[in-house]
Amino acid sequence: MSNTIRIHSFPLSGHAHRVVLFANLAGIDHEVVNVDLAAGAQRDPAFLALNPNGQVPVLEDGDTVITDANAILVYLARKYAPGYIPSDPVAEAEVQKFLTLAAGELAFGPAAARLINVFNAPLPVDFSHATAARLLTRLENHLAGRSFLVGDAPTIADVAIYSYTAHAPEGDVSLEPYPQVRRFLANVEALPGFVPMPVTKVGLAARAA
Repeated sequence: MSNTIRIHSFPLSGHAHRVVLFANLAGIDHEVVNVDLAAGAQRDPAFLALNPNGQVPVLEDGDTVITDANAILVYLARKYAPGYIPSDPVAEAEVQKFLTLAAGELAFGPAAARLINVFNAPLPVDFSHATAARLLTRLENHLAGRSFLVGDAPTIADVAIYSYTAHAPEGDVSLEPYPQVRRFLANVEALPGFVPMPVTKVGLAARAA
């Protein structure tokens, strides 16, 4: 098997975007393989052999296959970009807390609200909006006086939180009440190597309104 790093992705997936974003920020040579979820490519036997859950992202690094976006971030940072994961145990614990937040309130809040609007997902709107408000308030308070979530430099915590937070308005979750969050997003977007996640038609319509 080739040693080329492959990231199996879907352009509108925030989970996949955080992996592609990190590879670009960290200067990790990679190839993006887009999986046509609309056509059901995630159910192809070849893809299921990589991830039996039929989900993106999936990382192939030679013979190593890693699934789960946050697990991939940890793997890539440990192997290729150690500057993005602190060696100090207290700081690393803080990073891990934000990875948990990304898999919890971020996923059930802004990400879920976006799934409802963009993909007509049968999820509870009120719950997703209430969860998003709690998350954004928590981030707003934490980011006061900070440029990044942990320490003075970007870490995988920032990458894990960025994508679905930046695209929260696509789920009718406004970022206007959260100036610290918006400043944080701008800080990530200013990093060398930053690549955006495409804005959906829903997001474009919201911007034009």
